Amino acid sequence: MDKMGLIVPPAPCRAEIDLDAIEHNARVLLRSARGARVMAVVKADAYGHGAVPVSLAALRGGADALGVTTIGEALELRGAGIDAEILAWLYSAGDDVRSALEADVDLAVPGPGHLDTILDAARRTGRRARVTPKIDTGLARSGITLDDWPAVLDRLVDASEEGLIEVTGLMAHFAHADDPGNPVIDQQVARLHECVAQARARGLDCPVNHHANSAATLTRPEDGFEMVRPGIALYGLSPVDDPGVELIPAMTFSAEVLMTKRLAAGQGVSYGHTWHAPRDTTVALVAAGYADGVWRLLSGRLDVSIGGRRYPNVGRVCMDQFVVDLGPDPGDAVRAGDTAVLFGAGSDGGPTAAEWARALGTIHYEVVTAVRGRASRQYVLRGHHVPGGNGVPGGHREGQR
Repeated sequence: MDKMGLIVPPAPCRAEIDLDAIEHNARVLLRSARGARVMAVVKADAYGHGAVPVSLAALRGGADALGVTTIGEALELRGAGIDAEILAWLYSAGDDVRSALEADVDLAVPGPGHLDTILDAARRTGRRARVTPKIDTGLARSGITLDDWPAVLDRLVDASEEGLIEVTGLMAHFAHADDPGNPVIDQQVARLHECVAQARARGLDCPVNHHANSAATLTRPEDGFEMVRPGIALYGLSPVDDPGVELIPAMTFSAEVLMTKRLAAGQGVSYGHTWHAPRDTTVALVAAGYADGVWRLLSGRLDVSIGGRRYPNVGRVCMDQFVVDLGPDPGDAVRAGDTAVLFGAGSDGGPTAAEWARALGTIHYEVVTAVRGRASRQYVLRGHHVPGGNGVPGGHREGQR
């Protein structure tokens, strides 16, 4: 029911999140890390999967830290009762970061100006800030440049001696980790190791340093850092062609079949009549569109799975719906109320997010994070749908620091 006490029908499209798959993938990544700690990256609402339930599942699977982009994302996890180590790494140098310090959130230092912000917050709150300076080892995105690093290091040493900060370690981000063997990877690793050595020589312990994203976690366990920072692999999607491990995609995006209808040969379908029935046929209307994350660019290029069988989309994808061709004699194979799987694990030969990415000329990261709009999110844990939407029967469960 809504706030007025009216009965509201369920959303006709939904993203089902398999929390057991998240837990499994976390264990796979823990094994791949070969002794390094695992920071599960749950930024962007856990890549569209739901930050709180995914974080709890990742912690159950062996991750002991969480990585987010914004301070707001970190505070959402704290507000849900999650007590694990959390690192936030993207904020403005002009932001007031006192809330992060007060919530025991670790902060990256992505540039010299950000250190001023953190030191000001530490003085004003009386709390020592846990910081992870981010080094630009070659991505040329956020991060302290190698030219700026000596001066920033001087300031870090002074602030540490003053008791304002604790430097937990250094971090960086790869430019080519999804291309194993690219020589830039080795250059970046060497640069971060050199910066860590310089910091330790100045008296900063830097106990936990990290460079590896999902691709490097799966392909470069020998890089010698104390933590890995996987993101997309946690959700069962591999950033490399042959990961050598069994990841399970966690998201199944599906929608209801609203109706079926017969069409005569030559009938055009959807806006612009970009497709005409080549023969008498039956089509089905599926209740999802580009407002829900079904890209219009996929028009005529996607399949759905209904009852374990694939059917092609025909005509343009609309804002709220699209049409699939069932063939001239589908019988009772598809009926109104059936579920059409748009993408999922693919274990039964059904469509996957990776297929969508190939068709769109993009990456599956963008596909799963684009599910939105009216798509409801449902969770499955131990084979059962979880009521309440928080991913844990009976409420949230705290992680352990």
